[in-house]
Amino acid sequence: MDTTRPLAVFAYDFDGTLAPGHMQNHAFIPDELGMDRAAFWDEVRVLAQAQRGDEILAYMHLMLAKARERGLELSLESWRRRGATLRLFPGVEDWFPRQNARAAALGLDLRHVIISSGNRELIEGSPIAGWFERIYASAFMFDADHDAIGAALAINYTSKTQYLFRINKWTLDEWDNSEINRVQVPADRPVPFDRIAYFGDGFTDIPVMRVVTDHGGHAVAVYEPGDPASESAALSLRKDGRAHLSGPGDYSEGAPLDVLASALLSRMGADLLARTAVTWPRV
Repeated sequence: MDTTRPLAVFAYDFDGTLAPGHMQNHAFIPDELGMDRAAFWDEVRVLAQAQRGDEILAYMHLMLAKARERGLELSLESWRRRGATLRLFPGVEDWFPRQNARAAALGLDLRHVIISSGNRELIEGSPIAGWFERIYASAFMFDADHDAIGAALAINYTSKTQYLFRINKWTLDEWDNSEINRVQVPADRPVPFDRIAYFGDGFTDIPVMRVVTDHGGHAVAVYEPGDPASESAALSLRKDGRAHLSGPGDYSEGAPLDVLASALLSRMGADLLARTAVTWPRV
């Protein structure tokens, strides 16, 4: 960690935020499973309801069960290869170095973190994986031969919120249940909420956006232009007070999201400068 500059964090959902739609819809479901996308997700919902279970665990189970039926490779590297083909929104690949440079010019050390209900292994194989400090996403468990055998981690709409506090306290290991619960006064936390911005697109982002907003951070609703469901979700986030900022899924330089990110970083830098300039009279 660069201890000479204060930390700031841009955290992101993945599906519908950095990439259009569900990541499994891009190729895995239609091409490898040979299934209609909607039929797969309908089956997920039916299974979750029948088992009184979680839809994230249900989709992970069905991915593995149907992949085994088709004789597909289940190794960690095979999942990462699948991730290499994920289609991203315009400008995403150039976004991270541009924001990092802006932050550095303002005296901030900007880090990027994924908080997603999608597959960690697919994201790890994506072209942008190297930019993330952490990829918090639903993950498979692997056997000694490195083949996926079940779910190791499922991140749903409510469990996403814990990762904000891991960022806030800079206690980043998923398995750490000790340091994350240790008392730490807000003033001593490495990443205060006003230096956290969360970019998300819909239902699974509602609790995390509420936490960010209520603690003085910045929630940004991202939507896919021309997609009625995506645009409606963004408007709902605004109406319900979950997000006060928004932009279309275009991360190119000069696009609305890019201008918004620049303004957020400038605000973070200005707030930091204001705090360091405070001088009270001596008693």
